[in-house]
Amino acid sequence: MFDYQALIDRYYPAETPLRDIYMRHCRSVAQKSLQLAESNHLPLDPEEVKAAAMLHDIGIFLTDADGIHCHGKEPYLAHGRIGADLLRCSGAPEVYARVAERHTGAGLTIADVERLAPALTPDRSYMPESTLERLICYADKFYSKNNDMKEKSLERVRASIAKFGPDASARFEALHKEFGSGDPVSDSRDAGHK
Repeated sequence: MFDYQALIDRYYPAETPLRDIYMRHCRSVAQKSLQLAESNHLPLDPEEVKAAAMLHDIGIFLTDADGIHCHGKEPYLAHGRIGADLLRCSGAPEVYARVAERHTGAGLTIADVERLAPALTPDRSYMPESTLERLICYADKFYSKNNDMKEKSLERVRASIAKFGPDASARFEALHKEFGSGDPVSDSRDAGHK
């Protein structure tokens, strides 16, 4: 198994605010991903799910996001591509690089890249394809890296995705249909909002 913690330690020094944010966020995403994988009876290796969740945001430190102590030069929307590049250069399994590259939003289509993220490779889709990629993408939407960092309600997630347009909302709803049935917390929070 790839030593994901050694890679995190390399880029996120101990006792720094960014490391605290990174670890708290990724642990939350990992926990939710593992719970969803189990409750949906997904044929995924739990250790691979955990590693992918812990590495999905590895590139954020190179972005410009002062609110979460990231003081790099790249736009935040490029953190998936940056993380995938770091993982590939570090010899991480390709499966983790693909999760990092494809977890942003509800996936980014070629049209999304042209409209929102010129720092990404043009004419390239960043849509999650494998079950693992889709699972981490979905679980990630329930946790931000600022404010109280508590799990968001499904209603809040839907509202934040809606800002990116109806296509992004439709993609998120497809992810919710695939994984949300095994998520009693999100489903119960959503019960009064249908």
